[in-house]
Amino acid sequence: MPLKRRISRSFEQISHSEIFEVNQWQRRFATLAGALLVGAVAVFFAHLGDAAQRLFTRMTGEYPLLPLLLTPLLFAALAWITRRFVPETAGSGIPQVIAASRFPNGPVSSRLLSLRAAIAKLLLAIGALLGGASVGREGPTVQISAAIMLRIHRWLGVRLTPGVYIAGGAAGVSAAFNTPLAGIAFAIEELAVAYEQRVAVLVMGAVMISGLMAQGLSGNYVYFGAVSSEIPLKTMLLAAPIAGVVGGALGGLFSRCLLSFRGPEGRWGALSRTRPVTLALACGVVVAVLGVATQGSTWGTGYQTSVVLLRGGEVPLEFGPAKFIASLATAVSGIPGGIFAPSLAVGAGFGNLLAPLFAPQEAGAVVLLGMAGYFVGVVRAPLTAVIILSEATGSTAIILPLFATALIGDWTGSQICRARLYHVLATNFIPKDEPEAKPDLEEEDGEEVPRKPVD
Repeated sequence: MPLKRRISRSFEQISHSEIFEVNQWQRRFATLAGALLVGAVAVFFAHLGDAAQRLFTRMTGEYPLLPLLLTPLLFAALAWITRRFVPETAGSGIPQVIAASRFPNGPVSSRLLSLRAAIAKLLLAIGALLGGASVGREGPTVQISAAIMLRIHRWLGVRLTPGVYIAGGAAGVSAAFNTPLAGIAFAIEELAVAYEQRVAVLVMGAVMISGLMAQGLSGNYVYFGAVSSEIPLKTMLLAAPIAGVVGGALGGLFSRCLLSFRGPEGRWGALSRTRPVTLALACGVVVAVLGVATQGSTWGTGYQTSVVLLRGGEVPLEFGPAKFIASLATAVSGIPGGIFAPSLAVGAGFGNLLAPLFAPQEAGAVVLLGMAGYFVGVVRAPLTAVIILSEATGSTAIILPLFATALIGDWTGSQICRARLYHVLATNFIPKDEPEAKPDLEEEDGEEVPRKPVD
């Protein structure tokens, strides 16, 4: 009898081992296929976004006052379409991924990260750029990427875990900015409530593959172009604290104002819920007036202006405040579109206000510190900010000043707005009666194992 039992156990172990290997290879293949598709879609989205901005620029060149009519009407139309047909596409896209990762196998994730939502997000974000909205494509890319990863895993019958959503979102950041390390940092700071060792390989694999795919299609490029940003120690000791305090405070102010309209308990939240189209129309008027008044510098992502400032070029000093208001108005409207790139542009604009305090040859470095301080004040992710900016500019010599600015900006931003922007916005997409998922099984290296009791 004992011999028979031992033989039975041996066969059972072999059987489980084979199943484990099959599941593991299915998961690896799903990650590979999903990441390849994420890289391709991110490049496609980038080309569409650039084409939309070029078309809008040509239209405003021929008809300078056209945005005063087009932009408000387009804002209202996008808000109506979003509210009526695809409310899960509103805003950035990152809060949706955070919300979905808390319910990996429930209806919440299926709704927020459906293929329908991904396609609508892409089209509506392009529509926003066609109207001159101050939006970026990085947030939408994160939602689209997570939706692709979810769909591939479901097609292949692979069990969904929070790591799948985290890997998809991280791959989207990597492909959008061509910054693989930033994708991993973003997964740690923003998407994962508690980053676990078992998710590391999945995230790194997805980031690497999507990044290689994007590079294969677009070439190996530096997002903002190589920037010379060496800065003397004496300047750093003065510039980093100023950029951190000023940028962090302004970034925190942006988050606080946005949450007062779009947060679940915001003071003006009722307006966004009861009169979304009217609010979007008013926001469109603000964006249009600012764009016309600044000769178009506040339209779109702000990428070109950021590049000019990083290279020490001259831009009107009013760009920073104007871009801040345009980005806030766009975000308050609730139309689909990200805040990553506009936040970097706003930070560059405020860095431009600080640059006259220092030597002319240090202007680009001061602008870079301004970008770090403001961006961290908004999203409260200092590691992500430092890595994105160092990779996106090829600037490794300034990484320590960037860290100092980011940490100061994070603290300052938290004094203005204690809540973390994306995590508060994520609650808008979670039904109030939906309990947070607490699965009985955890997954470790592709294997489902019982959850260990806490002593």
